[in-house]
Amino acid sequence: MMFDQLSSAITNVAQSFGGRSRLSEGSIAKALVDVRRALLDADVNIQVADALMDGVKRRSVGVVERLKGVTADQQFVKLMYDELLEIMGGDATKSGDDVPAATLARVEPMSVVLLAGLQGAGKTTAAGKLALYLKEREVEYDQIPTEEEEKGEKPTLNTRLPKTNRKVLLVGADVYRPAAMEQLKILGDSIDVPVYIEKDNTDPVQICQNALKYATENQIDTVIVDTAGRQVIDDNLMEELRNIQKTIQPSETLLVVDSMTGQEAASLTASFDNAVGLTGAILTKVDGDSRGGAAVSVRAVSGKPIKFVGTGEKVTDLEPFYPNRMASRILGMGDIVSLVEMAASEVTDAEAKEMEKKMKDAQFDFDDFRKQSEMVSKMGSFAGVAKMLPGMGNMLNNSQMQEVEVRLGRNKAMICSMTPKERSNPDLLIKDRNARSRVQRIALGAGCSVDEGMAFMSEFQKMRTMMSRMSKQAGAMGGEDALDDNLDAVPDAMGNRKTRRKAKKGKKSGRGGGKGFGA
Repeated sequence: MMFDQLSSAITNVAQSFGGRSRLSEGSIAKALVDVRRALLDADVNIQVADALMDGVKRRSVGVVERLKGVTADQQFVKLMYDELLEIMGGDATKSGDDVPAATLARVEPMSVVLLAGLQGAGKTTAAGKLALYLKEREVEYDQIPTEEEEKGEKPTLNTRLPKTNRKVLLVGADVYRPAAMEQLKILGDSIDVPVYIEKDNTDPVQICQNALKYATENQIDTVIVDTAGRQVIDDNLMEELRNIQKTIQPSETLLVVDSMTGQEAASLTASFDNAVGLTGAILTKVDGDSRGGAAVSVRAVSGKPIKFVGTGEKVTDLEPFYPNRMASRILGMGDIVSLVEMAASEVTDAEAKEMEKKMKDAQFDFDDFRKQSEMVSKMGSFAGVAKMLPGMGNMLNNSQMQEVEVRLGRNKAMICSMTPKERSNPDLLIKDRNARSRVQRIALGAGCSVDEGMAFMSEFQKMRTMMSRMSKQAGAMGGEDALDDNLDAVPDAMGNRKTRRKAKKGKKSGRGGGKGFGA
């Protein structure tokens, strides 16, 4: 996954400080040499890597006095986090940490978003993803209550905040690539967004002019224009983009760049910005095995922020770019906020309340287990989800995570092999006198061994008991408020001594090494 290599290297550097209680100039200098090497291995631009090193050195002056009582590795990680955040655009957020720079300009009566980029970067797919995001998920930040208006109430997740619900039109202006317009039409139909195309027209400028007239007539408030690309940057491409830009006067001009190109993505962004003037970038294929150089380098080299990242192949896999969350992932500290938002988008409040009651009363059954597994699957791979939890990326390697994926698939097959009565009443497979024969039949039907079936029943019963105990304890401590307070008190993975010891022990026994953050 992206950043696995960089995250693993930085985590190893932090752990090299051992149990020392304070940083020294010598230890910082040695650590920065290793970090610089890791950044270059991750294809980060060399000027950006050097600037990051200089920034950490500058921040480290007097750090012993400022962070007295904090261990050396914690101090180092904090220095790295602050500098990474600055380089990736920490000061580009509108206000606070939870408002991303990804908020697109809204112009009355109609906003126009122009997408540019080279061939193969994923412009057409990104156009469909962006259309769905603006239609269903873009947060209306102007309607969010202020701290005074909230009067001490808990902040709401982005998935529960008011949405803009834009009325979007997709425009196919790529007249060169075969089936480009047809691809856009299929994407638009899949998300119920209208698409404007003129298959017999070879003038992209005229197509855009006609599209704006169509949008005005149909009361469209946001138009997304998918333009043509080239294999390389050339004068014809830039001239065509300038002509389109001059005609439609876009409120946003976004460059779609492939994260697989590494630091070249940053140079590409700078070249397009000099030619046509950009307002930001969309980084695609972040879920791939790219080394992360693009995400770290784009803003520092081009001066333009990354506004969105493509996290998968599905049309829903587009997320706003939060520099603070990305920096946290790079440093192996997970990303709890994004994980909770992903989970909240897959389950309603009523479903969550019903599930909480079932857990508390130990009524959690196999149907519930399957629903939970399917919800996690929708959120991505187990590896991606696990690495968003603080410390998990340092405790499980890729082979162990793949093993968990296999076990989950096997358990799902066994659940599908059960009768509806058995799924709703787990005691028939755990406490009933005919439980073993039932499990034997289920395992055989799922293509598993009896031992695997019995192991699943044992694990399920332990999990159900643990869920019930945790729910009752949370209720005894004051319900959700107390639970939230306890979660807020949990330290980050890099500052958790118990987690570090466990990760170190796993490494010695050959079970560690899989460090990173996931999709």
